[in-house]
Amino acid sequence: MPKCIHMASKTITVTVEAYEALKAAKDPSESFSEAIMRVVGRRSLREFVGCLSAESADRLERSIAEGRKHHTTEMKRRSRRIAEALRAG
Repeated sequence: MPKCIHMASKTITVTVEAYEALKAAKDPSESFSEAIMRVVGRRSLREFVGCLSAESADRLERSIAEGRKHHTTEMKRRSRRIAEALRAG
């Protein structure tokens, strides 16, 4: 059985002119709330879809994977040093 998730909401009053301007500015796939957040400065992840070429996306993905691997290696090294220091007393 699907669960419904209700977000808190507020009702606001805007002029017809403001409503029409927002309606014209909003992307057909976004809600009015998403359009407002985009306009006031909070960016939606939808804005980033397709902004990278496939090659750039692959490079970014490899770079992230390398960074995560480096981070994991470094954390293991630090953990070993701490464990050794604790054993040494």
